[in-house]
Amino acid sequence: MTHTDPFLALSARTGRFTHGSPRAAVFSSDGTRLLFLRSTGPQDPVERLWLLDLTTRREQLVADPVALVPQRTGDLADLPALERRLRERLRLWAPGIGSFAATADLSTAVFTLDGRLFSTSTTDRVTVELPTAGPAFDPRPDATGRRVAYVSDGALHLTPAPALHPGGPLSPADGAVWGVAEFAAAEELGRTRGHWWRPDGGAVLAARVDESALPARHFADPAHPDLAPESFAYPQAGGPNADVQLWVLTLDGHRVRLRWDADTFPYVTAAGWEGDGEILLTVADRLQQRVLLLGADPVTGTTTELSRTTDAFWVDDLPGTPARLDGGRLLTAADTPDGTARSLALDGKPLGPGRLQIRRVVGRLGGRLLVEAGEDQPADQHVYLIEPDGGGAERLTDGPGVHSATAGGESLLLTSATPDGIHRRIRFRGAEIPLTDHAEPLPYRVVPQLARVTERGLPTAVVYPRAHVAGQRLPVLLDVYGGPGAQAVANEPRRWQQRQWWADQGFAVVTTDNRGTPFVSPEFARAIFRRFSAVAIEDQVAALAALGERHPDLDLGRVGVRGWSYGGYFAALAVLRRPDVFHAASAGAPPTDFRLYDTAYTERYLGLPQDNPEGYLADCLIEDAAALSRPLLLIHGLADDNVHPAHSLLLSEALVRAGRPHSLLTLPGVSHLTAGGVMEQLAALELDFLRTALA
Repeated sequence: MTHTDPFLALSARTGRFTHGSPRAAVFSSDGTRLLFLRSTGPQDPVERLWLLDLTTRREQLVADPVALVPQRTGDLADLPALERRLRERLRLWAPGIGSFAATADLSTAVFTLDGRLFSTSTTDRVTVELPTAGPAFDPRPDATGRRVAYVSDGALHLTPAPALHPGGPLSPADGAVWGVAEFAAAEELGRTRGHWWRPDGGAVLAARVDESALPARHFADPAHPDLAPESFAYPQAGGPNADVQLWVLTLDGHRVRLRWDADTFPYVTAAGWEGDGEILLTVADRLQQRVLLLGADPVTGTTTELSRTTDAFWVDDLPGTPARLDGGRLLTAADTPDGTARSLALDGKPLGPGRLQIRRVVGRLGGRLLVEAGEDQPADQHVYLIEPDGGGAERLTDGPGVHSATAGGESLLLTSATPDGIHRRIRFRGAEIPLTDHAEPLPYRVVPQLARVTERGLPTAVVYPRAHVAGQRLPVLLDVYGGPGAQAVANEPRRWQQRQWWADQGFAVVTTDNRGTPFVSPEFARAIFRRFSAVAIEDQVAALAALGERHPDLDLGRVGVRGWSYGGYFAALAVLRRPDVFHAASAGAPPTDFRLYDTAYTERYLGLPQDNPEGYLADCLIEDAAALSRPLLLIHGLADDNVHPAHSLLLSEALVRAGRPHSLLTLPGVSHLTAGGVMEQLAALELDFLRTALA
């Protein structure tokens, strides 16, 4: 796409300043090697596979998609449907090697390109294409790297095939889909894979997914009426979920189903082998108020409850837990008794300083727990080491920013995203080694003015134009998300680049994390239980008023609001319910009726529609159509399989019937990700709309 604005053009060419950045880094088990993905430069979108030998500090290209498949287009539409949808779930949109899996020593890595399966020997940098039964998806090597499991056409295959399955799948042909994560798991529950090798390579643990009871969602491309619509099974709130089972499939032909009370605990949020003789799996009930860690016997399929976490609201996912540590001890999430912090427990006993808001358990390093956590400032995240035997926490990072970590053996990769940029350094045997980043330097150094406002302590940020002169009143642009599970006010520099651009167009850009968003406290997050809209509106309005007192240059008589997904929902909600405060809205991909959204996300917060009909109705925007009195722009991609375009179309239909003028922009072929420069094109269109609406 062509952009006339220099910033938008640069953002589009550089993949929002991500092309050339290393990602998906993984250490070898001994910590001496690092495998990662990166393109060759800031305007090269094709991600390649690289290996860094930490002993010699030599970096090598080990797999290049351009050389392997020279004629490939890189168009996501050309990918097999399963891989395209997984990329959508993972928010991956750069072409090339989207993901890979490797042996523990990183000697072998496997990946797919346009459905073709490749295996790379990282020691001699030789890549070969492996035979498959059809377009391949999610390949995983066994411990030796000599055999690869992959999914094709809904069946789990091995290459080379074992003697008992020559040319056929390892999974039975029973009408189900094998070896994949269903929509609810991949989109909402944090599990994106569906098969796991036993450590000795003699069996595979595989998910069996039966979606026959689910309603079908259809996607037609109006720009190409000659093409048949695409459809897939979608778990709609209040309706049936996929039936998910776990089976052990041995290479010598035996099949064993793992047994637990799947009617009560239908969600499998995590699974894997603890050794050749034990499987660990985490399951949750439908409302996610009870989460069990189970140990399973792979020979008999029987399961034993190892830990149980319960919550009257919902059990928030804490990545890295529950888990078993050395000696069989169980690590679980555990909020502090006063509800002010997200913490940990070891065998049920509180662990670590109670002041930390634990966000992720990365793993173990030197016998201690490696975690990412926040303290008093929710916008910052730091990396800590916690002594599991009662010691304190050692902070490994300094300064404002979002700091994260990856570890392997005794090696540690620290990524520090600060107002000065993004820096990666590896701690290896007492030395620090930089990890090369070829990304475009960020055009703006943005230091948002952060504050906690109102008696709720709402995190807020204000960004002014770089040329702003005090005393010059500015229209306000509320750039919002506001939904559970995502933080908007964070000291991560890339997310402020476009907000600075918006400010330079003549706005004071305001961002607020209302109650219901994460990383402030469990109590803060749970305030939206059984009702989304009321708390979000109350907090956002209160924050604007408080910021208006602190910042006299904010013209609260001209307030526009923009957002995407839940942020799009809030933008439309704002002008429908509070036109006295919000004067124009650009609403992208808004879920206008949560009765049409998915089970795992919606029911976690709102419960079942049949049990909370008043809450669902109160959060639905369709009935508010007649109240619209402010300019509203609805934007929706017609290939959006997360928030179906029906959400915007139904609201538009209701607005037309009520005689309320509005604008509707539909985008053929565009998904929820707005990849390929679409986001930048939309920003230019939104700018014209908001300037006119707030004039």
